[in-house]
Amino acid sequence: MKINTDGVLLGTITHADAPQTVLDIGTGTGVIALMLAQKFANAQIHAVEIDDTAAKTAGRNFQQSIFNDRLTIYAGDISAFFEEHPENKYELVVSNPPFYINSLKSPGAKKVLAKHTDVNFFERLLKGVSDHLTPNGCCWLILPANIAEIVIELAVHCNLHPQELIKIYSYTYSDAHRVIICFGLGDNSLLLSNFTIYKAAGVYSEEYQKLLQPYFIAF
Repeated sequence: MKINTDGVLLGTITHADAPQTVLDIGTGTGVIALMLAQKFANAQIHAVEIDDTAAKTAGRNFQQSIFNDRLTIYAGDISAFFEEHPENKYELVVSNPPFYINSLKSPGAKKVLAKHTDVNFFERLLKGVSDHLTPNGCCWLILPANIAEIVIELAVHCNLHPQELIKIYSYTYSDAHRVIICFGLGDNSLLLSNFTIYKAAGVYSEEYQKLLQPYFIAF
C-alpha cells in the first residue's frame, strides 16, 4: 500500500493549530507522515506501521527526507505501541485505517492486513487515541461513508466527538465515497463541507489541484 488518493487527501486536508506532537497510525510507506512534517515545521512525528516491510520502507523514506530529524518509525501494532508508551500525548493523530468491516477477505496476506479490519479494531484504536490525545488535540480519519457512521458511534463512547466532517466526491454528480472526520475530546458544533476530486473524467478539479500543489510537482 503505497501512495493513494485517500492518503494524500488526508495528509493535505488535515489541519491543526501548530502541533508539536503528531502520531500517524498505519503509516504504510510514510507518505502521510512526510506530508505532515512538511506542513507542520516544528512537529515531532511518530509513525506506527504493523507491516514490517512497509515499516522498513517508511524508515528509509524518513532517513532520505529533509525532515529526518523529526520523523520516527515504530514497527508494530498500535495497541502495543500505546501500551509501551503510556506517557505519550499527541496534539494531532491521523490515520488512514483498514476499513472493510466484516467483508470478504482479499487474496494476498499483506492486502488483507492493510485493507480489512473489524469493529474491535476501531474500538481499540479509538480508545487508545482518546487516552493519548491532549485536551485540545484532534484526530483525523478517512473512511468510507457507511463505515464512518459506525466509527462516529464508537468514538462517542470513547469521549471522542466529531468536530468536522468533509464528504469526498469523485464528481459533483456522484455519491460521496469517502468521509474525512476530525474528532476531539470537546463536544463542539460540527462543521460540514464537501470536496470534489474530478471535474471531468481524468481531469482533476481546481480545488484538488490547489490542495495538492504544495506536495505534487505535477501541479
